[in-house]
Amino acid sequence: MVSPVTVVKSEGPKLVPFFKATCVYFVLWLPSSSPSWVSALIKCLPIFCLWLFLLAHGLGFLLAHPSAIRIFVGLVFSAVGDAFLIWQDQGYFVHGLLMFAVTHILYASAFGMRPLALRTGLVMAVLSGLCYAFLYPGLSGAFTYLVGVYVALIAFMGWRAMAGLRLVGAAWRWTELAAGSGALLFIISDLTIALDKFCFPVPYSRALIMSTYYAAQMLIALSAVESREPVEDYRLRKAN
Repeated sequence: MVSPVTVVKSEGPKLVPFFKATCVYFVLWLPSSSPSWVSALIKCLPIFCLWLFLLAHGLGFLLAHPSAIRIFVGLVFSAVGDAFLIWQDQGYFVHGLLMFAVTHILYASAFGMRPLALRTGLVMAVLSGLCYAFLYPGLSGAFTYLVGVYVALIAFMGWRAMAGLRLVGAAWRWTELAAGSGALLFIISDLTIALDKFCFPVPYSRALIMSTYYAAQMLIALSAVESREPVEDYRLRKAN
């Protein structure tokens, strides 16, 4: 098991561009009422830096670990979704929603189906059902179904991220902690978006949404570093 201190020392420098880009976003704080390609670039820049973070481990690493490359592709779809949401008031909210739906499918696939953790899945199913029931009165038209599907997908992603989480004992790994924490923050971010858009204005919603979102993406990207599928196992499976 790799210690968290070792992870910070080895991976911290590679995340410096991400932290700088995130600071640029919050310092500039371009008004959301005036969407432009500049604001889209500033918003997507931290995600671009997470692309570079994964690529810094080598293209061979990504190609040899399907879980890592799925997270990378998920980050690509996330950036496209971010760009669409810059123009959400111009009718591109659904486009962004679809891009992030694909992202959650890719992340869930990266986290895998082992261990199954049915209890965790049941808890996530109940919580997602309650969230949808709370949002339902504010939904209309296609959003009634789209939001329902999206809630199910992000809950599924959260289940798979948290399924392997072990906080004590020899089975503890920082990889699962990063994935589980990232998934939880992603859910908080998206739930805040939904509440603000369909239910009631959330105070400081943009700051809450973006801070939890960037932290979530960083943690999920970090979880790919110590891949869940060793290179040897992957090569053996490919050979067979």
